[in-house]
Amino acid sequence: MKRFWTEATTAPAPEGTGFAILLDGKPLRLPGGAVLRVGPAALARAIAAEWQDAGGGKGGEMSFADTPLTRLVGTAQERIAPDPAPSVAAIAAYGAHDLLCYRAEAPAGLVRRQHEAWQPWLDWAARQLDAPLLVRAGIAPIAQPESSLTALRRAVAARDALALAALGLAVPALGSLVLGLALAEGALDAADAHLLGALDELHQVALWGEDAQAAARRAAVAADVALAARLLRLGADDAES
Repeated sequence: MKRFWTEATTAPAPEGTGFAILLDGKPLRLPGGAVLRVGPAALARAIAAEWQDAGGGKGGEMSFADTPLTRLVGTAQERIAPDPAPSVAAIAAYGAHDLLCYRAEAPAGLVRRQHEAWQPWLDWAARQLDAPLLVRAGIAPIAQPESSLTALRRAVAARDALALAALGLAVPALGSLVLGLALAEGALDAADAHLLGALDELHQVALWGEDAQAAARRAAVAADVALAARLLRLGADDAES
């Protein structure tokens, strides 16, 4: 679409708390018609910056791919905030088959790397979330303790709509609820989370070399995890709101 505005700014949101994003003084609206409302000031400024940069100058071509934070925040406001339960359930379901719990049977080098890289985060989940998880070599399903799954669900349900939107992106990308929650807690950064989630694939790359399509997919996953981490950070930064 053509860029139709010159300046993107923020202002206190009408009829509510938080901030609106103004395009030449007019509030940005979601597909359902509501004004986009952003709580943390830092996040509002970041979204305004997306729109200021999108499409270059007025009349330039812009894509909604240029405004990824806007898409996630819009999802949080329109789809998650009115009824968080479906999002909580979908995210928490990853705890029953978390990537970190399924280990290789061979080769020995990969088995060792998985244990050294992944076990500390399962230990973290047991310690910080009261959610010890079982580990198995191979791909046969594991029946995880119900008390641990309940604890993981409780940890997800404690998040606000913005954090749920971020986890809804990061957890499927990583294949791990534990890594997603560690990201949300600030215990793990986006780059390390992605490396942990891609450990098996990177082991194969080291042995056999890179495949262009696989590298492109991995880069897309890394971008999603980085975006989720950015939203988690900005969404928690309300010191100036």
